[in-house]
Amino acid sequence: MAAPAPYNAQDIKRRMHGAVDALKHDFGGLRTGRASASLLDPIHVDAYGANMPLNQVASVSVPEPRLLQISVWDRGLVIAVEKAIHASNLGLNPQTEGQVIRLRMPDLTQDRRKELVKVAHQYAEKARVAARNVRRDGMDQLKALEKASLMSEDEHKNKADEVQKFTDETMKEIDAALKAKEAEIMQV
Repeated sequence: MAAPAPYNAQDIKRRMHGAVDALKHDFGGLRTGRASASLLDPIHVDAYGANMPLNQVASVSVPEPRLLQISVWDRGLVIAVEKAIHASNLGLNPQTEGQVIRLRMPDLTQDRRKELVKVAHQYAEKARVAARNVRRDGMDQLKALEKASLMSEDEHKNKADEVQKFTDETMKEIDAALKAKEAEIMQV
């Protein structure tokens, strides 16, 4: 039987921070009435026989606070980019002029804002679950090390407290990011 993997606090911290980074990336795609190039990150385009991210077939700029401008590099992909934007269900209506597609950010209604807050809560819960999974992995690793007599009971308890501290800090970061995003969405 193989020996359990050694406990690595930095790896656990890195993985928990990864959950927060993923949450912030997800929040970047939530529309708040302001134009943001990251809003289009989840969009993939059928191009050259493959499913490619939009930023690999076009450049996205924000010339005005409520306008996104997409410059498609290959004229033949303009229609595919338009279709991908429509299929994304972001509620954006592309206006095309040659190889340039403009997207105006419509005003958010109060109902739409509430829907976006619900989506933000779902993203935050997904991040919390990811952090809890990292915590569980760390605790399982510590149990295995103690069981294999590679760690004392006291050391196990100290390391378990450390993992719990990382988890608590991560949860606070997630809650703070959610609160900030909620305020941003509900701001009229």
